[in-house]
Amino acid sequence: MSSFPLRTPSGVLASALVGLAATVLPASAAAPSAETPKLNRTVVMSGLQEPWDIAFTPDGVMLFTEKCRGLSARLPDGKTVRLFGTSGSALVAPDLFCQGQSGVHGVAVDPDFAKGTRYIYVFMASRMRTPATNRVVRLALNADATGVDQRTDIIDDIAYKQEANAVGAAGAHSGGRIRFGPDGFLYVASGDNHNATLPQDLKRLGGKVLRVDRDGKAAPGNSTPAGGDPRIFTYGHRNVQGITFRPAGQPNAGQPFTAEHGPNHSDEVTALVAGGNAGWDPQKRPGLRCPDDYCGYAGSPTTMPMTDTQRFPQAMPPSWVNNGSGRGMSAAQFLSGDPWKGWNGRMLVSLMRGQRIVVLTLDPRGMAIDDATVDLPSTRTRALVQGPDGYLYTANDDGEIWRVVPN
Repeated sequence: MSSFPLRTPSGVLASALVGLAATVLPASAAAPSAETPKLNRTVVMSGLQEPWDIAFTPDGVMLFTEKCRGLSARLPDGKTVRLFGTSGSALVAPDLFCQGQSGVHGVAVDPDFAKGTRYIYVFMASRMRTPATNRVVRLALNADATGVDQRTDIIDDIAYKQEANAVGAAGAHSGGRIRFGPDGFLYVASGDNHNATLPQDLKRLGGKVLRVDRDGKAAPGNSTPAGGDPRIFTYGHRNVQGITFRPAGQPNAGQPFTAEHGPNHSDEVTALVAGGNAGWDPQKRPGLRCPDDYCGYAGSPTTMPMTDTQRFPQAMPPSWVNNGSGRGMSAAQFLSGDPWKGWNGRMLVSLMRGQRIVVLTLDPRGMAIDDATVDLPSTRTRALVQGPDGYLYTANDDGEIWRVVPN
């Protein structure tokens, strides 16, 4: 079980974090330490179509998603099998569609997979109902990882942006990362759909992080505010595309951290607490011109903050803010293991527009005290995953999956 305290934002942990908000550092190019590992990169796969996420089964199968095709598996012998998605998959999903930023996103493996619960989970856009939604689908992987069956849609009502508006195309801001935490529950990130009221609306599943069991039911301890959907763990988010958990041996081990797209400023990493508000509220703002009533791109860190502590004094403060060039924060991953030397226990985040990965040093309270750019070729990184071999696997918009080994 996770050791981090599941407390409401008015609890001790949230109060301590609010007091530390002033310690958040902007993005910078900190000098590497003597303990910085040298990295060797190998291209494991190439020629993929918009790869989005990666997960590993305990028996060595690498699962990966492609936004407009679906879920595939790379077997230990190097063979690739299309498991779930469009025509040519072992199990075709006729309701799957790809539009704008949306399609097939996150993939996760059941924590009891090695015990015989061979479930895998996929986040996808679906036209199974009207209007379309994002949803999380549970699938059973067969013994040789060449097919899936027993499709069960465990969450079918995550908000989806149906039409273009003045600030963006249809299919924007769906979030889509899914990860099992050390507590055994599934965390599901959703986006605000360029909808001004969605992030603070506790009845709708957009601009949220959900925490559910393998059947999609609300996990105990979510501390959802009164009247809200009990599946909601945190709310007031813009577009979370990274979820990772503080490793064992660190303070508040197991605590979830998110990586989130800012608008024209303020990408944010945030340490989550149950029932917490991330403070994004792009509704009407005095003095701002807001196309289609969405103020998300209309202001500055002062007039349209990502974490609005004026409207929400108890909002969860960000651990790290990127206000520099090259924004667009996506994936996140804590590293663990001695081969990572000085990076053991540190957190990686990808900045897609900046085409770089940043390594963060956090203090015991979860606030960033140092950051540095990782020495890898520039690319738009969509996924950061530590494999069962302890090494880092990344997926990027050049259609490649990399294996990164520290020396």
